[in-house]
Amino acid sequence: MGKMRERMEQDLGLAGYAKGTKQQYVNSAVRFVKRFGLSPEALGQEELRTHIAELGGSGIGASALKVQMAGLKFLYEKTLGRPNEVAWMSWPSAPRGLPRVLDMGEVVALLGALHSPLYRTIALVLYGTGLRISEAILLEVSDIDAARGVIRVRRGKGGKSREVMLSPKLLIALRTYWSAARPPLPHLFVSPKTGKIVNAYTVRTALCRARVQAGLKKHVTPHMLRHSFATHMLEGGTDVVVIQRLLGHASVATTTRYTHVSTTMIAKAQSPLERLSPAKKKKVSARA
Repeated sequence: MGKMRERMEQDLGLAGYAKGTKQQYVNSAVRFVKRFGLSPEALGQEELRTHIAELGGSGIGASALKVQMAGLKFLYEKTLGRPNEVAWMSWPSAPRGLPRVLDMGEVVALLGALHSPLYRTIALVLYGTGLRISEAILLEVSDIDAARGVIRVRRGKGGKSREVMLSPKLLIALRTYWSAARPPLPHLFVSPKTGKIVNAYTVRTALCRARVQAGLKKHVTPHMLRHSFATHMLEGGTDVVVIQRLLGHASVATTTRYTHVSTTMIAKAQSPLERLSPAKKKKVSARA
């Protein structure tokens, strides 16, 4: 794509997209161009329809297809200034399953199997605050506000900032980690091997290994710790709107998914059958 790729990357940067999203969008454009062997300026709606139809028929998932379409929409709407070429696109819908969570015993087992102070502390942050992995690894020392008992999230999803709670246990864990690791300022989680901010992939790998060592059958991911945080907060009686703010959800509807996951709340819920009073039998008057 040459100069067109540079322009698209520049436009994505100006729009404030995250690094990972920018790469995915550019890759979708490159894939499209390679399919036809022409510059995107020479391609239009007909080729776009053909390409999307082929992707949909290849067995690609709805989420992955949406990313491909979003990248092409950005290319034509913003970089090329030809929005009519992609006006026909509608996002594919995908069945949304319930979040997978760990129970508290499984969380304890997982943390016990994380022997690296770096990865154990990151896992504590994920479970103790509900942060996304992309948010956790970018934390800086100045984001930890011990006096107010909060952690500032400056680069949340969509570029939005928020604050989450800093529990006493997590504060102790962070201080212990900091004293031992002494990562170079301003960053909090730095790989001792590379000297750079720890990679999300290595965190996932560490959790996978710990899961096996702990004997857990569930496939543990950083996002599962976020789901577990939300579910356990809900089970502890925290209002769903508060959890929404902590997670950084734009809509409370997203947060209410956890009400369908919480087995504790389901078990405590009372069926309306229990509140039914037995019908009173009518007295039959005896005839003389």
